Amino acid sequence: MIAGGRVRVNGSVVRTLGTLVGESDSVEVDGAPAARPRAKTYLVLYKPIGVVTTMRDPQQRRTVRDLLPKGLPRVVPVGRLDYDSSGVLLLTDDGELAHRLTHPRFGVEKTYHVTIEGRVAPEDVRTLGSGVRTPEFRAQPCRARVLSSHDERSVIEVVLREGKNRQVRRMLDALGYRVLSLQRVRFGPVALGELRPGRSRCLTTRELKELRR
Repeated sequence: MIAGGRVRVNGSVVRTLGTLVGESDSVEVDGAPAARPRAKTYLVLYKPIGVVTTMRDPQQRRTVRDLLPKGLPRVVPVGRLDYDSSGVLLLTDDGELAHRLTHPRFGVEKTYHVTIEGRVAPEDVRTLGSGVRTPEFRAQPCRARVLSSHDERSVIEVVLREGKNRQVRRMLDALGYRVLSLQRVRFGPVALGELRPGRSRCLTTRELKELRR
């Protein structure tokens, strides 16, 4: 389009590829003003239990879309969070960033707090760290530590760099534990903080910069 003389900047035809323009410049293509790119939207939502991580559900269940403020651009969830799990869920209309955040090659860390039935055995925590084989897949090594352990229930922190379907639950099931609750408390640099279930906020400049990095 530039080489064909179809682009004007401040009323003058430009033919140099790589011509730079600023906020105050007027750009026209074929005589019509070029649309300015709209700023992208980046949100973190505290997804409650009992909400589907989709924007529409054929079964008419409550979706994350129902929890978002009205008037937002069309955003989509970054990855998934199970119906019976809660915690950090990112949403954006930046498809490139969403792809990078969910692609296994980039290994973005996701931190979960898992409450299980009974007292956890130290050797099972070490097995989690070295990689658990489930009937469906072989999990990569992860970081795992015990936050509390009692006869009735224990709480484990698990940090993953991959995101297979219901991975944490299947890992613990393979070790013989029943998961009572699962909460994702952090996605990369983005933590729940003071967010309440069902509420959302925009990412900070610092969070977005670290996510991109």
